[in-house]
Amino acid sequence: MKRNKLQILLVLMLLSVSILAGCSSNSNSNSASGSKVEPLTILYPGDESERMTEYLDNEFAEKMETELGLKVKVIFVPWAQYWEQKDIMLAASEPVDLFWDGLPDLSTIVNKKQAQPLDSLIEKYGQDMLKVLPMEHLQGAVIDGQIYGIPSAYAPSSAMYQLVAVRQDILEAVGMTEVNTAEDLKEFATRASKQYPEFKGPSDIIFKPLTRYFTDEQYNWIASEDLVVFGEDSKKAYSYFETEAFQKVAKFNNGMYDAGLYSEDLTIKYNERDTRMQTGLYLWVEGSLGKEMEIIEAVRANDPKAVVKTYLLADDKPRYITATGGEVLAVPATAPNPEGAMKFINWIYSSQENYQFALYGVEGKDFEIVDGRIKKITASEFFYEWMFRNQNYQLFGPDVDQASIDNYAIWDDKAILSDALGFRFNNEKVKNIETALKEVAGKQLAAIRSGFVDFETGYPKAIEKLKAAGIDEYVAEVQRQLDEFLASK
Repeated sequence: MKRNKLQILLVLMLLSVSILAGCSSNSNSNSASGSKVEPLTILYPGDESERMTEYLDNEFAEKMETELGLKVKVIFVPWAQYWEQKDIMLAASEPVDLFWDGLPDLSTIVNKKQAQPLDSLIEKYGQDMLKVLPMEHLQGAVIDGQIYGIPSAYAPSSAMYQLVAVRQDILEAVGMTEVNTAEDLKEFATRASKQYPEFKGPSDIIFKPLTRYFTDEQYNWIASEDLVVFGEDSKKAYSYFETEAFQKVAKFNNGMYDAGLYSEDLTIKYNERDTRMQTGLYLWVEGSLGKEMEIIEAVRANDPKAVVKTYLLADDKPRYITATGGEVLAVPATAPNPEGAMKFINWIYSSQENYQFALYGVEGKDFEIVDGRIKKITASEFFYEWMFRNQNYQLFGPDVDQASIDNYAIWDDKAILSDALGFRFNNEKVKNIETALKEVAGKQLAAIRSGFVDFETGYPKAIEKLKAAGIDEYVAEVQRQLDEFLASK
């Protein structure tokens, strides 16, 4: 009898230990390394596809937990609301560990206390990524001697924001072979509107490529948003909206509206220009080198016969390298898990396999590699290729012409390094002025730039407001800092 009681007691004790061990395992969700799984929250622009949701919840989640000990949550915010929502969330110290923005706005991000320096995090957790993101590339995100972001795209970059990606198949169908001028674009849109009435015209007012075309001295944007440009020949800062080039751009776009070639969406829903282009019903969008390779699959999902080609307007003018890419990944100053953010970035760049998994999904299910080319099986986007593109890992689709790949490889060979490369404007002394200027730019001058408002009547009034808001003082402060930067080189 005593023996039976003792056996029962031992069984109960073993059962209790087993249950406790199971509870402990479930609550900690241990990774392969044996450490506790930590949450990581990424703020990300755009819309989440059905396949992306499935991927994040399954294959991606499993890999993050197993290899990094992370439980990753991606918060998608539609493009039209992204920047406003980002500012609100970060101001409220909401738990965000990683976010994307444009590299030209890094100084503003830092001055808003939205990003923290990453030097020590890179030293501890980012060594693998330095194999394909060289330290000199990261220097493009240095402010006051510290790295405040990861310039995530590493690829040929001269004439950034100055190219235009057009529907080459439609261009040829209306009797044209190429575009090199603003007049070529207008002629293309005019012919297409008659021959292809189902098309909705251009998806973008491409003001930066047009600025390149309409100015003799090449400009590089160097302050908040589009307020100030750097003259590559004069080495001076100018109020962009007061330049002759801007006036020519605005007048050209006004003529496009008057001719019925632009829709009001180009102004009202400006940030949706890439989404419009991918519907297969638009003629062109601002491009970058390799843009056609990025978007062709999405365009062909809606128009299987589509062909996209990227052009540089006024291709006889010099091409400048003005930044180490256009994208930046930043870790908020209030991030709960900055270490996890750096581990995640490092993981993406640590191998070709990880890079492909993040950008293209699961091999054999979402893509396959055939003869060194990447063939996408699903049309869904994963982590944006343009955001993470790396020339050490980049693959091209089977339909990409070899000549385009060869041109891509040598694109920067004849490029000129801008003297303003690495300049970061500190708006600390003119924050209030900058806020007032951005309001005028957003409410008045953006519509004029797009041609949505009559130039002759709207422009003088808008410039008066820009002057009243303090543009001259703002440009003077940019010039002061620019002079110091150039003198230190």
